[in-house]
Amino acid sequence: MLQEAALTETKTETETVTGADLLLRALEFENVEVIFGYPGGAVLPIYDKLYDSKILHVLPRHEQGGIHAAEGYARISGKPGVVIATSGPGATNIVTGLADAMMDSLPLIVFTGQVATGVIGSDAFQEADILGITTPITKYNYQIRSIEDIPRIVKEAFYIASTGRPGPVLIDIPKDIAASIAQPPEEKEVDLPGYQPTLKPNYLQVRKLTEAVSRAKKPVILAGAGVLHAKASAELKEYAEQQQIPVIHTLLGLGGFPANHSLFVGMAGMHGCYAANMGLTECDLLINIGARFDDRLTGNLKHFAPHATVAHIDIDPAEIGKNVPTSIPIVADAKEALQQLIQQDGKPPAQKEWMETIQQWQEEYPYFYDREAERLKPQKVMEMLHAKTNGDAIVVTDVGQHQMWAAQYYRFKRADRWVTSGGLGTMGFGFPASIGAQLADPDACVIAVCGDGGFQMSTQELAIIKELNLPVKIVILNNMALGMVRQWQEIFYESRFSHSKIPVQPSFVKLAEAYDIKGYMIQSEKEAEAVLDEVLNSREPVLLDFRVDPDENVYPMIAPGKGLHEMVGVKP
Repeated sequence: MLQEAALTETKTETETVTGADLLLRALEFENVEVIFGYPGGAVLPIYDKLYDSKILHVLPRHEQGGIHAAEGYARISGKPGVVIATSGPGATNIVTGLADAMMDSLPLIVFTGQVATGVIGSDAFQEADILGITTPITKYNYQIRSIEDIPRIVKEAFYIASTGRPGPVLIDIPKDIAASIAQPPEEKEVDLPGYQPTLKPNYLQVRKLTEAVSRAKKPVILAGAGVLHAKASAELKEYAEQQQIPVIHTLLGLGGFPANHSLFVGMAGMHGCYAANMGLTECDLLINIGARFDDRLTGNLKHFAPHATVAHIDIDPAEIGKNVPTSIPIVADAKEALQQLIQQDGKPPAQKEWMETIQQWQEEYPYFYDREAERLKPQKVMEMLHAKTNGDAIVVTDVGQHQMWAAQYYRFKRADRWVTSGGLGTMGFGFPASIGAQLADPDACVIAVCGDGGFQMSTQELAIIKELNLPVKIVILNNMALGMVRQWQEIFYESRFSHSKIPVQPSFVKLAEAYDIKGYMIQSEKEAEAVLDEVLNSREPVLLDFRVDPDENVYPMIAPGKGLHEMVGVKP
């Protein structure tokens, strides 16, 4: 009798489970630690269940800030960032973050509320066709039309977002589905016969690459973010050392190979170093591991790696041959491919002269700036940050000149210390993303490097770091302008500075103080030394407004339409 009563009680309980209950259970099953969300009418059934949930909920002050924070969390933790937004404007406010995550291969699970199923398509209050809007900028998207589908769809979404080439998955949940009641469906394993990412490389292609390496006299490895997503930094280092091949990085790949290693050449591309760009131009074998060959890296494709046999290792077959003709295509996870390459019996090529040439380029054409100038230089600020953190901080940037200076002068020794918006180049990304990065690694020193323009796109998120007492250090390289726009206008538009100067700004120090956060305004190296020594090791949020030289430009630079070998500003 007692057993029958227990079964009856269990059955009664399961009959009162709502769609929102099933959603929270599914998130707990996926071990979700934090949700970045903004409530609204269409997601109120979900938020009612979140009231009793143990999952940390972070309330951004704008939905776009929330999804950028989720991107920062995903980039550092390696786990999908989870976002909730309401229907209509809540959903459309996260579109930029979806596009950014799609371009940079970041795993996100984004839940959007939707109007009730009975009024979908009627232009109901706060209705938006978010599936139609986001189809080109998500890896996949769903609209739940039955409560029984919730556990299956959530499980599939996490699998899709985090396997193969990572990316964002959106799940649209009508309000009546979230509020409806049903018996919990039977748990099922993920079964997606049409989605089978290729992880292991073709052995014959691996042999072909091994033989090409043994014949090469001027080989280089181009390491992209795919190395980081695959957690393959150790394998990259082992393979480069085994074969004695110099390593060049993309912007997003920084940290995948230690910058203090003798085989590290530098970052390539529009603002890359001379040695890296010339290495790509003069090489006879180019091994691309996990990079997209985007235009900011390659410059004019007619002049890109003109003497090289190109090998491309990528988990996404669509990227291979898309921009650069490829002789040795290898569709695989970077870690799996590198492990197989390491096991081959190929002999390292004799390339002493090639290494000497690269080292000569590095010595003769380093990054430079006027170290004797009276005005505080942004490059000096980044060098000081590197020295005082021993290169161990997590550096998160916005987009613009400061982003390039951070990439050039903060020399990353290990993986997963670098967060930036590469493909989409999203202003307003940096500060919110630093919040997610700090939540992913609470003990790390997290530095948000921002321009004065980009920071003003997300200042409202100061409330979060105060509310959660997150020790993010906000570094504003303040040149009173949209710096990269101003630089292009100076070089290509006869210094016609059309709306790129920002003569009226808030006092960033007072703005920080308005949120009860410490703020400092710094105008000299001496002031910078004292303040950085004081604040970098503190466990509280701090804002630092560095008033840097407003006329400083980012060099080297490759003009549009030019090849990597046609750099300007390579020598003082």
